[in-house]
Amino acid sequence: MECKINFSGRAIRYTEDEIAVVVEAMRNADPLTQGQYMAAFEKKFADYQGVLEGSCFVTMNGVSALEMSAQLCRFKPGDEVVMPSHTFTASAYPYVKKGATLAWADVDLHTRVVTAESIARAITPRTKAVVVVHLYGYVADMPAIAELCKNKGLILIEDAAQAIGAELDGKKAGSFGDMGIFSFHSHKNLTTLGEGGMLYVRDAKLAALVPALRHNGHCTYNFERPDYWKPAMGNVDVPILDGDFLQPNNYCLGEVECALGAKLLDRIDTINDEKRARALRFIDGLADFPELEFHRVASRRHNYHLLAARMTAGPEQRDRFMRSMFHDKGIKCVVQYIPLDRYDYYRRLGMGEANCPNADAFFDSMVSFPFQHWLSEEDFQYMLASTCEVLTMLR
Repeated sequence: MECKINFSGRAIRYTEDEIAVVVEAMRNADPLTQGQYMAAFEKKFADYQGVLEGSCFVTMNGVSALEMSAQLCRFKPGDEVVMPSHTFTASAYPYVKKGATLAWADVDLHTRVVTAESIARAITPRTKAVVVVHLYGYVADMPAIAELCKNKGLILIEDAAQAIGAELDGKKAGSFGDMGIFSFHSHKNLTTLGEGGMLYVRDAKLAALVPALRHNGHCTYNFERPDYWKPAMGNVDVPILDGDFLQPNNYCLGEVECALGAKLLDRIDTINDEKRARALRFIDGLADFPELEFHRVASRRHNYHLLAARMTAGPEQRDRFMRSMFHDKGIKCVVQYIPLDRYDYYRRLGMGEANCPNADAFFDSMVSFPFQHWLSEEDFQYMLASTCEVLTMLR
């Protein structure tokens, strides 16, 4: 059967007002990077997050934000980072690149995110940092995790790539830890023309290093220049933190994308609320089918970036369900986030051992439904009815 509902790589459609902001920036931005739109986006994002101005830094994607967070950790040989085994690989490999060894933490089978207990089991005397991924858009139990990290003297980093706008006890995802990262990739609820990211750094001393770290080591001269062109337009230096040199990068995002990101912040709560309401309708519409176990959260703790479920009857039934949905109904569901310890990349690096039974059990039976914000009501109803029909047929 022809594919009727695709698992789209594009989460949202832009409004005419958002398109107009892009056109205005295209016409008038000078320069087209590192300018007024970047500064405005960073300030507006910090305001939205409820964090200090000057603590948020826009980047070309989420991975570049993760890489800079890894640099700021200043890993030494033997240092470990606790990492969920069930997440996208981009959450993990930046820390490997900067010299850390990964220790895998299991997830809760129902919420699909790490807990303070699963993190504690992965901590060793070599642990230096903990990365918490708010996967699928759900905020992990950050008060308990933050308390654990504080007591252990560990750096706490939140990967909130999928969780913009989600919150716990009135506090936004990505604002609990020492650092937080966000992604504005095409598939996210807020997307800046395909790529984009943001890094939050709580410590002002560390935050002061990020502009040079992000932009080729560029910085101002520390002396007055009678002629603005002498000795050059600006200096280049190596950011130094407690005697450690931090090699610079070029991780900037263009002005057009920044202008769009700032504008989309006006709509992100509406997008999240609409996706959550639709997710709850879908989940409640399948209440008579315990074969699919969803994570139902009615509050803003979940932004439903994705709509994932676990087939309680196991992997073989999951595969039969997905085959029928695609071949008989034309609906393309997918399976996401292989436990990272199974990938050749991590196995070749000696990180292929994990004791994460929940991550394995969830992945082996999971199914992710097409859930882009722009999915029409007609297609949504068709997907819900088709899911009911296929599940009934498989009984």
